[in-house]
Amino acid sequence: MGRPTRLAILGSTGSIGTQALGVVEACPGEFDVVGLAAGRNLDLLLEQARRFGVERVALAANERSENIAGVTVLGGDSGLIEIAAGSGADLVLVATVGAGGFAPTVAAVEAGIDIALASKELLVMSGQLLMRHAEAHGVSVRPVDSEHSAVWQCLWGEDPASIDRIILTASGGPFREVPLGEFARVTPSRALAHPTWEMGPKVSIDSATLMNKGLEVIEASWLFGMPADRVDVLIHPQSIVHSLVEFIDGSQKAQLGVPDMRIPISCALGMDGRLPIAGHAPRLDLAGSADLEFEEPDLDRFPLLDLARRVALEGGCAPALLVGADDAAVEAFLEERIRFDQLPQVVAAVLADAPRGDMDQISDALDFHQQGYRLARDQVRRLNR
Repeated sequence: MGRPTRLAILGSTGSIGTQALGVVEACPGEFDVVGLAAGRNLDLLLEQARRFGVERVALAANERSENIAGVTVLGGDSGLIEIAAGSGADLVLVATVGAGGFAPTVAAVEAGIDIALASKELLVMSGQLLMRHAEAHGVSVRPVDSEHSAVWQCLWGEDPASIDRIILTASGGPFREVPLGEFARVTPSRALAHPTWEMGPKVSIDSATLMNKGLEVIEASWLFGMPADRVDVLIHPQSIVHSLVEFIDGSQKAQLGVPDMRIPISCALGMDGRLPIAGHAPRLDLAGSADLEFEEPDLDRFPLLDLARRVALEGGCAPALLVGADDAAVEAFLEERIRFDQLPQVVAAVLADAPRGDMDQISDALDFHQQGYRLARDQVRRLNR
């Protein structure tokens, strides 16, 4: 075995970040954690720094840098950029929420550092430009999302020309069978209770509306060079089949596993292949599993999936507007300023009215994201008059 992979994690105190550190602990000698960054959770960030011997961390909420108990805590966006691009990492795991990881990810790419990407918004907002940028700097972008990791694994050793379509699976979230008439009474705590996956608040709400699957269609299109109209979605409540690839001869290949994010995380972190984490994550017992069910998504129930697919086909600045609008709408729902059934209404209104513009460079995506966010907040205020 060669030297350990030097790893930096953006979003280390969140769901993906903490599970990634669990993978590191399960694979002694494989990793050297050289940088950690978080949004607001200073106490957990410092505990992680002590546990993994990290001397410099970053906290986005801090306005200035400081030294706390022997750990240098860098502040603000510049701190995250320094951890991503200046910590000597071989690999940066980007597990931030929303657009917060945008600038540090671009900085890491420009420094020639490989990326393990859990924050789907980055590819959704500027996929074509970001992937071109990565290619120009010789950087690989590794998917962490369970569905995209599944597709990635199915494509190992395959000729890209033999791929006919990609099929992403979705659990259907907590409201797959709930009468539509009840959607107006759905509370944030109820929407956060996902039936199979343990995720952060933003991703949990996006899963409940199936917006996350719409964003994943856009992400898959850029990650795998597949036109969005050849990326399909199937509801699969058991979350055992994580995605499929169909080839030009009609055959399909699927990746199966228990719904445990440590498996796709370990795939993305394993620089030279798979990591031996089977003793730390449960194995799949097909004989003891429930029947595997599949169904087409109900677009009347999940209109944001249909909207995201139309945005994917439009391209340009529309995906960045979509992400910004969704960020604001989910924030408003979690703060109980709008109802659950008003989430699609807010996002759709933004996409219907927002002016379009050119996206010539990666930074333009942030401008359109902010535009979508502001317009969605305006929509929320109108609903509350």
